[in-house]
Amino acid sequence: MTDLRLDAPEPPALLVIRNRAGLADELWQEIAPLLTDEGITADTDPTDLPTLQAALDRAVARYNMALFTPTGRVRADAAALLRQVVASISAGETGHAARLLDSLGPEPSQGQPATTTACIGLALSLLDTWSTTTGGAPTGLLAGTALPAGHWRGERAATDVLALARKGRAHRSHQRLIAQHGGHHVTDGAALALAATVQTWAKRTGTPAPEIAESAIG
Repeated sequence: MTDLRLDAPEPPALLVIRNRAGLADELWQEIAPLLTDEGITADTDPTDLPTLQAALDRAVARYNMALFTPTGRVRADAAALLRQVVASISAGETGHAARLLDSLGPEPSQGQPATTTACIGLALSLLDTWSTTTGGAPTGLLAGTALPAGHWRGERAATDVLALARKGRAHRSHQRLIAQHGGHHVTDGAALALAATVQTWAKRTGTPAPEIAESAIG
């Protein structure tokens, strides 16, 4: 049975590289408008490789940042999923939380409109915000947050997420986190870090964790 709780420490992430037909074409179509913003068009000198590479790097960075900064309906779907995960972990229903996270994919589906990138991005962004005095969270919330006892899926990633969030740098470090831990581990880790923070918030204020998740995750 799938569960976020583990009987032993999780093994290090095994990063798997998969070839997906047509992915390069899809990415190129997505970043083409961003390249145009950078002044790269069909008339650009193709031999000016340093300029082309610099523009491509900036376009890809903007594209990735947009993926991990959900807005509108995409953000609402991610928030709904994260609220359910946090409530499930707080209630000890870690198997249900695992199934919710396992339902995520890179694209919305009929059964799960939330996406992996949106949930990771929103969780990291919230943690960064809660680390500041203007984030609406109790003072020193992140500094006083520790992961729940025991072993967890995404535990290594969650530890790094909390360390970065205490400095307000988790969201901007999403690519580094994924490169180090793998997307699945970061998905679990970001959700676990979010749940741990909400539970600490609940203990500080005496407010049930689901109520905090409902209002703070929004």
